[in-house]
Amino acid sequence: MQSPNWKFYEINWFSMMKRLIQSILVCSLLSPLFSVAEPADEHQRASDQIRARLLAARPDIPILDIQPTEMSGIYVVSLPAGQVLHFSADGQFFFNGDLYKVEDRLVNITEEGRSTARKAMMDELDESQMVVFSPAKERVKATLTIFTDIDCVFCRKLHNEVPELNRLGVAVRYLAYPRSGENTPSYDKLVSAWCAENPQIALTRAKAGETIEQALCVNPVASQYELGARLGVNSTPSVIYEDGTLAPGYKTAAEFAQILGVL
Repeated sequence: MQSPNWKFYEINWFSMMKRLIQSILVCSLLSPLFSVAEPADEHQRASDQIRARLLAARPDIPILDIQPTEMSGIYVVSLPAGQVLHFSADGQFFFNGDLYKVEDRLVNITEEGRSTARKAMMDELDESQMVVFSPAKERVKATLTIFTDIDCVFCRKLHNEVPELNRLGVAVRYLAYPRSGENTPSYDKLVSAWCAENPQIALTRAKAGETIEQALCVNPVASQYELGARLGVNSTPSVIYEDGTLAPGYKTAAEFAQILGVL
């Protein structure tokens, strides 16, 4: 499976946003062309208007979803890799960035929405397609799902924490994310680990710098790499907690245990 090409927003995001603003300003002058029949549901009407204006301005922009936010009259347009745009209900104005709510603390409601979506996607995954290191089922207190790369220094360092995490009752589920992309040495190593007779042993040996036997099979490495991009993963290790929160970077077993409340 070939990963989608999202270069237009990864590499040329700022130039794309400039062109998008210019295009939408032009579209606002031609609003009759983009008007839609008014449906009964206000949210559907706003969604249709936003979608029509945005696609008229940029037909190639990959809209995943459009939903109302907690802020009256503001809608969130979800793009791949966790990118979002916030639009006025008429589709004429937008801003790029997260939406916060002021309570007794600052609440990032955009990230809360991302976490909910990530959790739903994680719940749909087949654990048999992962490489899992886990204590006995009755001892599992929490689970970490980690996008990993064999040649990543901090992925290797984190893997050294797995025995202690298991001792503390934390299961570790690995998903493949070769940072160098498909058809690269790192990608091939992940495929060999996933296709090994014992993936846990093969992955551990590879992360220790050993050369493992090359192996090929029907494997999920490409699809997991694509999934990571859709979830907003852009570095390794990237950890997804059970509530869908995404947190990149290395932590010790004790630090994870404290976050998870298992100590």
